[in-house]
Amino acid sequence: MKLRNIIPSLLLAALLSACDHPTVPTNAQKEDRLPVITPDFTEVTVPSNICPLNFAVQEGATDVVAHVSYPGGSQTFGSGTKVIIEENDWKEMLSKAEGKNLKVEVYAKVNGTWKAFSPFNIYIAPDTIDSYISYRVIQPSYVAYEKLSINERNITNFDEREIYNNMSVSTEDKGQCINCHSYQNFKTENMLFHMRQAYGGTMIVNNGTLKKIDLKTEETISAGVYPAWHPTRNLIAFSTNKTGQSFHTKDLNKIEVQDTESDLILYDVDKNEVSIISELEDELEVFPTWSPDGKTLYFCSAKFEYKNDSIAKETEMIQRYKEVKYNIYAADFNPDTKEFSNMHVIYNAADSLGKSATLPRVSPDGRHLLFAQAEYGCFHVWHNDADIYMLDLKTLKAEPVKNVNSDRSESYPTWSSNGRWIMVDSRRQDGNYTRPYIAYYDRQGKVHKAFVLPQKDPNFYTFYLRCFNRPEFMVEPVKVTPQEFAKKAKEDAIPAKYAK
Repeated sequence: MKLRNIIPSLLLAALLSACDHPTVPTNAQKEDRLPVITPDFTEVTVPSNICPLNFAVQEGATDVVAHVSYPGGSQTFGSGTKVIIEENDWKEMLSKAEGKNLKVEVYAKVNGTWKAFSPFNIYIAPDTIDSYISYRVIQPSYVAYEKLSINERNITNFDEREIYNNMSVSTEDKGQCINCHSYQNFKTENMLFHMRQAYGGTMIVNNGTLKKIDLKTEETISAGVYPAWHPTRNLIAFSTNKTGQSFHTKDLNKIEVQDTESDLILYDVDKNEVSIISELEDELEVFPTWSPDGKTLYFCSAKFEYKNDSIAKETEMIQRYKEVKYNIYAADFNPDTKEFSNMHVIYNAADSLGKSATLPRVSPDGRHLLFAQAEYGCFHVWHNDADIYMLDLKTLKAEPVKNVNSDRSESYPTWSSNGRWIMVDSRRQDGNYTRPYIAYYDRQGKVHKAFVLPQKDPNFYTFYLRCFNRPEFMVEPVKVTPQEFAKKAKEDAIPAKYAK
């Protein structure tokens, strides 16, 4: 490249750099309060490998400057009303502030006058977070459920890609729905997701090999729905469900999703065999999850007896939906014999509290269990009163998780692989859209203020009209391509065998 071409490029780079690092105003008026910023990253604790926490200042300003101090230095950022931090600058600050904090001072030019707001801290935890998460991206209504995908996000930067797009095989007369992705020990060599309707089947990646399995047998009420891959064996626990939904005209919860029937099954991947775990009469079993050692299966179950033979079960369930309340159960499991025993309640939400507990997930050290609790029902993602609770598996005492819950729905709790980070789905922003929120769980057992998954554009969540559903941590990316999933989806599913 000739020198005359290099010089303009260097000048442009220098100008852009100057715009990204503005000068701190010297005569700003002090405001004795924190600035209003979106997203709210004030006084949060973040991983030492998280992507930049870009934010916008909501003060009616025309220009903003953020002065960020860290051990051994400081930098300034600001462009219009947004604070956009380059990844290299952010990584440098994180490396110097690990175990300490960044001090952020925000200045905003309002009606021609600069204002200086009270500073806030961003604490940099010494613990890292899993580099990847995945989630189902879907509209907040079940009317257009076919337009959805399962996406993968690298949360150390802003890279996102589709794992599988439902529309890649859907046609006008052959639509489908995908749900409930699951991984074995946060790795993607063994993973799955389920497809319903046209091209229905369970997509299972086992040791990197993709298969499409039909888990429905004559002895089971449906194919596998909500999954949990055993941590040490090629076994997957599923619930089988006959699911329906109803829509409210006045209730703020809007949608009620319920099971008229549900059981638990175990799928042996190597033998391609399905067996029954639990099919208790008048019980609705759902949401299995394993202990880290694979010797205990936790799940939820609701006692529900149908009383009116003159109407369909679906109709009676809609009429009595507020009576459905789930408890949390545990069952011992022998991985060698694949036998379950000692099935018992460990958290009685229904009888003791008049509540419903669902979506259990066990910490990697096996000590605590997160779950969602609301007044009734199974599908708490649509219940505004749903909060996240933590159950101590030694004392069997449960408490709401401070700094995570809001006055809107919180659901789908999960743990990072090192047990130091909690992720939940929350509708706190507007009541309509679920967003992934992350909170630090320190070694003293304290949960710190939750923060929304950062995006490159701080106004992203204002304009992105999709929900992030069932977020899951991963330690590596999915290796099967969307095209390979789509090709396999069009093939006939391999029927699973039933084993007593």
